[in-house]
Amino acid sequence: MSARAVLSILVLLSACRPGNVPEERRISFWHFWSEPRHRAALQELIAEFEQRFHCRVDVTELTWNEGKTKLLAAFNAGKPPDVLELGSDWVAQFSSAGVLWELPRDSIPLEHFLAATHPPCFWQGKLYAVPWIVDTRVLFLNRTALQRAGLPQTPPQTWEELLQRASQLHSPPSLYGCGVNGADPHRLYKKVLPLVWSFGGDLLDSTGRPQLTAPPVVRAVRFYTELARVGLIETQRQLDDLFLQGKLGFWVSGAWLAEKLRQQQPRWEYSLALLPGQTPLQPGISFAGGEYLAISAASPRKELALALVRFLTAGETAVRFCRAVPEAGFPADQRFVQDSLLLSIPYRRHFAEQLRRARMTPVHPQWLELEAAFENAVVEALYGIHSPEKALERAQQLLSHP
Repeated sequence: MSARAVLSILVLLSACRPGNVPEERRISFWHFWSEPRHRAALQELIAEFEQRFHCRVDVTELTWNEGKTKLLAAFNAGKPPDVLELGSDWVAQFSSAGVLWELPRDSIPLEHFLAATHPPCFWQGKLYAVPWIVDTRVLFLNRTALQRAGLPQTPPQTWEELLQRASQLHSPPSLYGCGVNGADPHRLYKKVLPLVWSFGGDLLDSTGRPQLTAPPVVRAVRFYTELARVGLIETQRQLDDLFLQGKLGFWVSGAWLAEKLRQQQPRWEYSLALLPGQTPLQPGISFAGGEYLAISAASPRKELALALVRFLTAGETAVRFCRAVPEAGFPADQRFVQDSLLLSIPYRRHFAEQLRRARMTPVHPQWLELEAAFENAVVEALYGIHSPEKALERAQQLLSHP
């Protein structure tokens, strides 16, 4: 081989290294996986993408406390990232503002993704984001407490049955029938929405307008206050800790609690189950949260940005991330939800099954305002400040006349 040929190969190899790529082959990606183990798992995938596409991805790690503020500031300053991660309840705020690029419909195989993940992808019929990771919540049962009380240890089939058993278990302060989120911003609504859905309702009507006074919504909030009478009102974190101590009979929570239970191996018995429904023939609907990837409308490198979005959200890539970071949840690609390695941890089977009966935050451009009004109404009902009907009526009026 001639010296000139060797030199040409060396130049080509140098150009393919991420650190030596031209500016037009560099894109920025802002994400929320900032913990060391999470960051390492994601960086491994990004490095693979860089090698495959001969490019460089400049990564910025955000925190959930201030990440959204930084994203908004970047857009306002005209310097947004090319690719950004958004929570499912944030997507509509950004897509409705016109700051995200409308994705070519034929570039994303939406039929591969869980149906529950589709609504946040769209705004006014246009595609702006792609589902990446998804997870849900299930029912935790204190089997030892149920056994001692002479109650069935099988999962309750209806919410009324759960309420009845919780009332029979309730003997504070040693044992509370169930856990009830109180004034816990951004978490409370996730506990009440499954009741709304299970009772056949929604917070938005068919035109996308809030309907907080609809009968199923009122019924759900009233039922939630009934649960509070045979349970303990606290924050998510405190109620998780109390279940770990065996002081709650029933509690709805996520995989993070299941993992803690698996590691701590308490001496008392517990089990996981699907959420109950309105009737035994109508299984309950749980809340699903998800992470989405989107591209800034101002990105000068949309083709490369789209390649990164397609790469990370592809089931075969997303499942590798979820294997490395079990608490991340499941790939949004439904073909990989039943991955054998993911389900090798027994408790994850319950979450995978519940995903079939789960929904996401209603799509609304001012969701945070709607969420705050709804949560405030629930708190007012919980503490007896107003009846459920009155509290929801006040919230509806606030949203109708801001």
